[in-house]
Amino acid sequence: MTATATAFETDNIFKQLFDRQKSHAKLVAKSTAKERIAKIKAIRDWTFENENRIFKALYADFKRGENETKISEILPVVGEARYIIKHLKGWMRPESIDVPLRLLGTTGKIIHEPKGNCLIISPWNYPFNLTLKPLLQAVAAGNVCIIKPSEMTPNTSALLKEMISELFDQNEVCVIEGDADTAIELQKLPFNHVFFTGSPAVGKMVMAAAAKNLASVTLELGGKCPAIIDEKVDLDDATSKLIFGKFMNNGQTCIAPDYLLVHSAVKEEFSRKLVEQLEKMYGTDIQQNPDYARIVNTQHLNRLKGWLEDAKSKGATILAGGHSNESEKYFAPTLISDVSEDMTIMQQEIFGPILPIKTYDNLSEALDYINVNEKPLALYLFTKSSETKKIVSESTSSGAFVINDVVIHYLIEASPFGGVNNSGIGKSFGHYGFVEFSNIKPVVENKFSQTSLFAPPYIPYIKPLLNAVTKWF
Repeated sequence: MTATATAFETDNIFKQLFDRQKSHAKLVAKSTAKERIAKIKAIRDWTFENENRIFKALYADFKRGENETKISEILPVVGEARYIIKHLKGWMRPESIDVPLRLLGTTGKIIHEPKGNCLIISPWNYPFNLTLKPLLQAVAAGNVCIIKPSEMTPNTSALLKEMISELFDQNEVCVIEGDADTAIELQKLPFNHVFFTGSPAVGKMVMAAAAKNLASVTLELGGKCPAIIDEKVDLDDATSKLIFGKFMNNGQTCIAPDYLLVHSAVKEEFSRKLVEQLEKMYGTDIQQNPDYARIVNTQHLNRLKGWLEDAKSKGATILAGGHSNESEKYFAPTLISDVSEDMTIMQQEIFGPILPIKTYDNLSEALDYINVNEKPLALYLFTKSSETKKIVSESTSSGAFVINDVVIHYLIEASPFGGVNNSGIGKSFGHYGFVEFSNIKPVVENKFSQTSLFAPPYIPYIKPLLNAVTKWF
């Protein structure tokens, strides 16, 4: 939108676009599996054909290297497209309903109809991936969409706008760029479904806005994802995976381990190996390493600096990193120990390259610490003990539970992705995303069932008949 456009003009433009999409939604809803697959293939093929443009946009926004962009942005999108293409015909087939014998002569089936007008509000941390994955699911279900990408990654948002305008008529899918006020104005429209990825705080506002129109929501949020490191563990393997999972995209990942709970018996050796793995992965001059991304903007950089200073002033020990360069938006991968609950980094989702280490003496202590807080989007456990795996799985609640690795569940299209309460509402990926963007509608037909027998006036034999049906059928 132009800077000179009045609020009334903006509202009117959004409403006109929404109404055009609503009219067009009736036609899109009738599209066949073949037609939807063709659209999904077009998104996939555009992604392959424009890899260099994607690399350049993400580098301009994050100074992120090509390999990391390939892993975190392109691979998830083409993987999701490939999975949907393979299975969509089966998902769209009606499912038969098991009708009880008391309704003999009645048939039933379940169909998945599109929800209709959908709004996708995508975040800045993985702007290409986290815009297109939900779009693929919405298209698979036969919806029309307005996409509001993040203003914090302008280069990628502009590329997404070009991409969508090349592939879709704006009456079916359209990208609207703008700031938070644009998202607020869009949410005043009566969308049928809103898919939001972002923080729990903003997620609550999105849900409140959707409630005014009784729109359903999918909220992919976040929170503090813990990682438990048991004393029975391969320390080299654990530290390598934790360093990669935490510092990819400079820690700006909703499923990155937010803090570590390390058994006191291995804490010293674990900490030493963690520092060694950090140097092994990124070298001694990390600021010059092309594989280490940058913080999205100076506001977030200063937030992280303030939180680290707060931790240091309250007794935290810096094991590695701790320095930054504002002009470069560089924040070093930082490991800290001796953390306490009064530190901001132990109260808020860090969403940056600071990894606190907290110790525990027995497993119940670690589980109590996790369970007293909000349910995380992901919970990680490193152990060789089958008993510990079972105890942690049964004693905690989280969006996902991953053993002896981190973040890999994001690359499994057949698995549901989402949080619990504060970390998210609803599930996405593959069939779960298709269902999330669909209204599951039963279609019941009475072919010859004598249901009129149960209607007034109630003749004398109806009571024993009802008793028999209730007991046996």
